[in-house]
Amino acid sequence: MTNRKPPGSDWESWVDAIIREGQERGEFDNLPGAGKPIDGLDKPHDDLWWVRRKLRDEGVSYLPPTLAVRKEKEDALLAIEALSSEPRVRDVLEQLNERIRAVNRRPGEGPPSTVMPLDVDEILAAWRQRHAQEAADVSRSPEPAATTARPAKRGWTGLRRRRRG
Repeated sequence: MTNRKPPGSDWESWVDAIIREGQERGEFDNLPGAGKPIDGLDKPHDDLWWVRRKLRDEGVSYLPPTLAVRKEKEDALLAIEALSSEPRVRDVLEQLNERIRAVNRRPGEGPPSTVMPLDVDEILAAWRQRHAQEAADVSRSPEPAATTARPAKRGWTGLRRRRRG
């Protein structure tokens, strides 16, 4: 704890002296944020700045359910492209539809929901078509060279290169 301000001395000069002595002792060295701009200095005052910082630092985000289900729909439609099993695709879509129905049953939480349950059979048909197309593309691609071991040949193999003209 610091000493009391000596009587008769100016507040500013006394504080400056305490800061200077602390700097000489190295008490201000290696502080977090040293040399970095002050975060949010140019933004308007926010009484809940500490809540927002804590949520950001903890990686927590909150979306109203009606907005979250939109994001879940986008993520699910991207995720099913990587799945290779039709029952798994159906399961993902049915779980998403149940979540959409649950959000639509509870009005009043955030903006109104405009997300409707997905037609599982229609999406599965499109998924099957894409996967069949991918399988056909793979079967048409040139096959890799055989990996069977052959005895090493020495010298000229007798093959000539064809000239393209």
